[in-house]
Amino acid sequence: MIVTNGRRLRLGEALRASVVGLVRAWRWAWGAMAVCALVWALRPVMVGVLGWVWGAGALVAGLVLIGALARTAISDDREAARRLGLGAAGLQLGLPELRLLGAALLCAVFMAMILSVVALVLLAVFGMAELNAEAIRLRDWAEVGPIWKLALLALVTLLALYGALVMLVRLSLFAPATLGRGHMVSLNSMGIAQGRFWPLLGGLVVVVGLPILGLLILTATGFLTGMAGWIVWAVMISVFQAPLALAFLGAAYRRLEYWTPQGATHD
Repeated sequence: MIVTNGRRLRLGEALRASVVGLVRAWRWAWGAMAVCALVWALRPVMVGVLGWVWGAGALVAGLVLIGALARTAISDDREAARRLGLGAAGLQLGLPELRLLGAALLCAVFMAMILSVVALVLLAVFGMAELNAEAIRLRDWAEVGPIWKLALLALVTLLALYGALVMLVRLSLFAPATLGRGHMVSLNSMGIAQGRFWPLLGGLVVVVGLPILGLLILTATGFLTGMAGWIVWAVMISVFQAPLALAFLGAAYRRLEYWTPQGATHD
């Protein structure tokens, strides 16, 4: 794995690298993509007890896929990816996948705590604002409260949501960091992304937001409906959106990582 010393993340360069990484993922991890797409495509027909079986299978398939994609995203070549544990066609399941699951759970718990605190703070602020509850119920916005108070509440809400978004983006490198460092990395991934919020956010909007938005538009306009629509979602997420997102995160991680196996920083 190549790790740069300057810890600079140029958005255009990382996005170009993610396209290259997407093609590499198709070549090295096509089996994991196919399995994940197949498992998720079967969700509508898995009812009752089969739904629990499907849930376990979907978790395993997702871990296999993310593990394969993270390995390909941070490796210079196929041999390097294999040294990290990449299996044939991206099919492998071992301790690194369990580390990914643990890191994901820790990040999820941390974000749940952050969002809970944000929600409590906003509830307290809105409660102290003494807005006209009856006017809100009747949607008589002119009588809810003074304009300055509403503007201040809107600003506080935006700042709170911005803080939560910063935490979420800074945690986004946990998967490539866990595979790259060889141990579970959850909250420590925020140190890798420190000071690079805007390029990371911009890249995530492109590689995650735009593909999802496109699928949502096609669904809302009636092009993706029923079982066929669900299958298209499953295939697109497994074969395009997830590989592209991990390729970008891997490219970002390679440019921002400062850790060495000995625990020292790079010169």
